[in-house]
Amino acid sequence: MSLAILKSRALAGMAAPEVTVEVHIANGLPAFTIVGLPETEVKEAKDRVRAAIQNAHFEMPAKRITVNLAPADLPKESGRFDLPIALGILAASQQIQSHQLDRFEFAGELSLSGELRPIKGALAMAWAIHQSQQEPRAFILPQANADEAAFIQGLTILPAQTLLDICAHLNSPANAPVLQPYQPSDKSHTPYYPDFSEVKGQLKAKRALEIAAAGRHSVLMSGPPGAGKTMLASRFPGILPPMTESEAIESAAVQSLNGGFSPDRWKVRPFRAPHHTASGVALIGGGSIPRPGEISLAHHGVLFLDELPEFDRHVLEVLREPLESGHIAISRAARQTTFPAQFQLIAAMNPCPCGWHGHPSGKCHCTPDAIARYQRKLSGPLLDRIDIQIQIGSLSQDELTQQADGEPSKTIAKRVEKAYQIQIARQGKPNNLLAAGEIDHYCQPDKTGETLLKTAMTRFQWSARAYHRVLRIARTIADLATSPQIMPPHIAEAIQYRRALTE
Repeated sequence: MSLAILKSRALAGMAAPEVTVEVHIANGLPAFTIVGLPETEVKEAKDRVRAAIQNAHFEMPAKRITVNLAPADLPKESGRFDLPIALGILAASQQIQSHQLDRFEFAGELSLSGELRPIKGALAMAWAIHQSQQEPRAFILPQANADEAAFIQGLTILPAQTLLDICAHLNSPANAPVLQPYQPSDKSHTPYYPDFSEVKGQLKAKRALEIAAAGRHSVLMSGPPGAGKTMLASRFPGILPPMTESEAIESAAVQSLNGGFSPDRWKVRPFRAPHHTASGVALIGGGSIPRPGEISLAHHGVLFLDELPEFDRHVLEVLREPLESGHIAISRAARQTTFPAQFQLIAAMNPCPCGWHGHPSGKCHCTPDAIARYQRKLSGPLLDRIDIQIQIGSLSQDELTQQADGEPSKTIAKRVEKAYQIQIARQGKPNNLLAAGEIDHYCQPDKTGETLLKTAMTRFQWSARAYHRVLRIARTIADLATSPQIMPPHIAEAIQYRRALTE
């Protein structure tokens, strides 16, 4: 027959909608036309496909070839459609059998020699195939993407090295397939993170980070240079609860969109630390073809912003909505895309331009006005969304010279995991995600604690958001203490973590 129909996938943010690749060969002057809103990379597929077919020792039909990528209103980009287009031409010209095409979905970029090159978003595509049908089709893709796609359990992955391998598979009898289902290697391994036992002193900061890890709270650390802010932040992922299967798939799928996922990072919490010269688009994502930014690449992990006031103010303001909602909606003229962004913000800053404000040495010579101007680079609404704000002092000579003997991350992680499981059993989510109505239900203190909270609200003039965040922190502190009731000491400790920056 002169018409072949194959299935593939496009990428639209985290979604991978199905694309029907229709190839028609008709008599007429030789021509090769691709329709269906293709981007430049897809339009260039005709040259790659022609060379790959010829170098695989097939015949490129000298006829009028029309390729339709449906639906027509869905933008198509990248070279992943090379493989289904080439197979469609061979099937429509009856050089390969077409009766098995509906059993598979295809994606892959072709080299001129007919070899298959890796593509971006293979994990997201495999996830979409698995979710789309009760009995999903097998997924044929490049060998280099097999490890990535195989993390989706229950989906048959058929990796191939060349176009010729796939043609041989389609032409082979059903009982003698050429491509074999991919058997992934053992994925179980213990993620490696730097250990908290290497951090000397800073007991208050360690306690604050333990609370943050247990309840998924954001943290701002303020202190002089060399106090250990970056060292603490780099060890924070090691005390977070282990990733669930669904969290690992979501996180890996986002990283796969940028081609940055490695199987060695499976169930390893992302740790993103962009430089303070990063733009707003670099943080939230964007582009004519929307790609995830740092906040989405840190999904279910940690976003560390060092030297927070050095970021452009308008760049920091883009963090407001995702800190509240856990996702980011990117709107462009041609398309709108939503990426997940449930990250934990760990930020660090110096208290003044020179960094030594409040240091016992008295090095700081910044004027009060300069200190206030420096701290005002962080807007009130942004600070209001950061749960825990702590001051970190410099270490004394005795603390620096003694051997590090702090608790190892493994010990802290056990307490964090226990508190986290208490939250999941009670409300099905971490405390940081509790809505206003759920806070009223799960975070009610006793009368003494309520009085203490009202006094703090009056003194520090908290907003409603700050009030709710203190209650969430107090609930996490109570969970770490395995207390079903929020007690006054829990409220008092939570209040200490909401102190404004000192000028």
